[in-house]
Amino acid sequence: MSAIDFPDDLLALERAAWEAQQAGTLTTAQAAAVQARVTEFAAEQGLDRYVVEMALKRAVRHPES
Repeated sequence: MSAIDFPDDLLALERAAWEAQQAGTLTTAQAAAVQARVTEFAAEQGLDRYVVEMALKRAVRHPES
């Protein structure tokens, strides 16, 4: 599968959520905002939401991969 070109706002949401999760401060509202944007982006691109979410997490958490 080719890499997904994520928009900056989605990357920023996921980065902030990942940092909050690591710090133990992630809120349900923050997690819901990421999920809503992932769902929206997946629909816009005609992609499976699960595939988008996993690729986004990989891009943010393991950028060297």
